[in-house]
Amino acid sequence: MIWLTSDLHLFHNHGFIYEPRGFSSIEEMNTAIESNWNEMVDEDDEVYVLGDLMVGGKAVSNDVGMEIVRRLKGKKHIIIGNHDTDARIKLYQQEASIVDVQYALMMRYKGRSLYLSHYPTFTSSLEHEKPKQWTINFFGHTHSKERFFEGIPFMYNVALDAHENRPVSLDEALREIKEYSAASTKA
Repeated sequence: MIWLTSDLHLFHNHGFIYEPRGFSSIEEMNTAIESNWNEMVDEDDEVYVLGDLMVGGKAVSNDVGMEIVRRLKGKKHIIIGNHDTDARIKLYQQEASIVDVQYALMMRYKGRSLYLSHYPTFTSSLEHEKPKQWTINFFGHTHSKERFFEGIPFMYNVALDAHENRPVSLDEALREIKEYSAASTKA
């Protein structure tokens, strides 16, 4: 199975991150994220983390953050986000459970073109393309609870904030895009 997520912000010890997610502390948030992830993801699954896996000096200097990353199930692919410093990128590149680290990724899945990035990116047009012709952008960064960027059906937010602190399966995201697209074209 393929999973998508973004903006875990492990160890980002600021209330504006963990409080809107329903937690009273960063420790509570870190524990819930790890538990939710491991309840859903199997060891052989592919997980694409679209940026900002962990934030904060403690996560890097004490290798505490990487201890949690190692416990997260699945084969992890990291897309670099705005909080992924050179030091964090180096840690990701050295970690055996992380398959690759890159700035963005184009991929094909079930006949669809997908663009995975940290930032919302316009990848298609609603004017002349049919939904099957869209290049779908999966992104994070915004910390919005809204799944569709400004109501655009080919820009889908996979961040924890939009998915109850859980990864979303690629198949579920594509199903939701199809349903949203059908509903928005009828309106």
